[in-house]
Amino acid sequence: MKFVVRLHAEITIKSRSVRKRYGKVLTNNLRKILAPIDDSVYAKWLWDRIEVSADGDDSEVRNQIKEVLQNTPGISWFAEVIEQPLTDFDAIAELVGEHWLQRLPGKTFAMRVKRKGHHEFNSQQLERYIGGYLLQRVPDASVNLSKPDLEIALQITNKVVHLVGERINGLGGFPIPTQETVLSLLSGGFDSGVATYEFIRRGARTHFCFFNLGGDAHEVAVRQIAYYLWKRYSASHPIKFISVDFAPIVDDILTNVENGQMGVVLKRQMLRAADKVARYVKAQALVTGEALGQVSSQTLANLRVIDQATGALVLRPLITKDKQEIVDEAKRIGTEPLAKSIPEYCGVISNKPTVKAIPAVIEAEEAKLNKDLIDQVVQASNVLSMQDIATQTDKELELPDTTTELKSHTTIIDIRNDEEIEAAPLSVDVEVIEIPFFKLATQFAELDQSREYLLYCDQGIMSRMQALLLHENGYSNVSVYKP
Repeated sequence: MKFVVRLHAEITIKSRSVRKRYGKVLTNNLRKILAPIDDSVYAKWLWDRIEVSADGDDSEVRNQIKEVLQNTPGISWFAEVIEQPLTDFDAIAELVGEHWLQRLPGKTFAMRVKRKGHHEFNSQQLERYIGGYLLQRVPDASVNLSKPDLEIALQITNKVVHLVGERINGLGGFPIPTQETVLSLLSGGFDSGVATYEFIRRGARTHFCFFNLGGDAHEVAVRQIAYYLWKRYSASHPIKFISVDFAPIVDDILTNVENGQMGVVLKRQMLRAADKVARYVKAQALVTGEALGQVSSQTLANLRVIDQATGALVLRPLITKDKQEIVDEAKRIGTEPLAKSIPEYCGVISNKPTVKAIPAVIEAEEAKLNKDLIDQVVQASNVLSMQDIATQTDKELELPDTTTELKSHTTIIDIRNDEEIEAAPLSVDVEVIEIPFFKLATQFAELDQSREYLLYCDQGIMSRMQALLLHENGYSNVSVYKP
C-alpha cells in the first residue's frame, strides 16, 4: 500500500531552503511515529510530496497509518495511491470506477490525468474516456472542470497506473519542532487543553506544567489529558510533564492576602513558578488557555497586572474565543470527554474579586507572602516524561482482554461521569457500582476489600491511571476492565 502526503500550504510558499528543512523534519517525524506499526512502513521525502508505503494489504496497518497522517502537524492532506500495470482504457476505467463510483451521485467531478513516459494516447483522450464511463454509470453526476466537488487524479508513469484515492484532510500547521519550545499551563479544563493543541499544531514542542490544587486524583486526571495530547498529536518528540504542588502557595495566599485580590495574586504566583519551570525545559514562552472576560481574573486590566509578575512571554491563543467555540474545539480534538469529567479545583475563591487590579495594591498584598515558597515548590516538583507515564502504567497493570475473565467475586467500578454512563450504560453479568474517578481515592477504602475490583472508562486511559494510583496507595485488588 502507498499514500501520497502533501505539505501544508504555508510550508510550500516558503523559501527553498526552509521548505526543504520543514519537509525533511516532517518526514523524520512520520518515520518515528510509523515505525512501531509495521517494520515495512517507510516515509520518503520527494520535494513536492512525501510518500508513505508499506508491504502487503493489511487493513489494520492501513487504518493505523491513516490515523497517524490525520494527526501529525504539517500535513495538508493525504490520499491512498492504488497501483496496477498499464493495459487498456477499459481496465483503467474499471479501476477508477471501483474506487469512485459510490462517491459520485449528485456530485460534480473533474478527471485529471498526468503522464510520464511514452504512450500511444494523450492525457485528454484518457480523461474523456474515463469521464464518459463514469457518467454512464452515475447519471446524476456531472462534469465541472473549473470548480468540481471531486477531483479524480490519475498518474501514469511508463507502464504503471497510479490512482489517487479520496483526499483526507490533515491538521495543517507546521511539523514539530520547526518552531521554538513552549510550556503550557495545563489545568485539565477545556481551555488549556485546546490552547496546548493549538501550539502543537503550529509546530512548537509543547511541555506541560500542572499546578496541583486537588490532590493525587486531580493530577492523575490532568496527566491523562497530557498523555492523550502527546500520544495523538506530538508523539514524534519526547515531552515532559511537570507537576508542582501548589497547596502551600494557596495556603499562604488564603492566610495573608485580602480577599478581593486573591485571584490575581494566585495567577501571578503561577506565572512566577511557570517561568522557573520554563527555564528548566528551555521554553521560550508560556501558554495559557485564558479567554478575555471569561472570569474575573481575565479582564484586560487584570491580565496586564498578572503579566507584570514575570518577564516571560505569555501567549494566549484563545483570548478572543467564546466558551462554546472552545468546547466545540475540545470535542473535535478529542479532549472534551476527559475535560468535562474533571471538577473545578479552585485554589482561592474571592467574595468580590477585583476586575481592575491596581499594581501597587497587588504588590502590597504580595509583600505579606513567603518569598522563598515559589522556589521551594518548584524545586520539589515531580518531573515525568510522557514515555514514563505510558511505561509506568502499562508495567504496573495487567489488563483483562475479554469479558470471559469476569468472575463471580468481581465488581466493576464505572468511573465515568453521569452523562457518559447515561449515553452508554455498561451491561455485564457482574455487580457494577458507579464512583466518579475524582472520588475514587477517598471512597475505595470504604469498599469490601475481600473482592476484586475492575475499573472501567470509555477510553481505558483514566481507569489505568486510577488503578495505578490505588496500587501506589497499597491496594492490590484492583485492575482494569477492557471489554
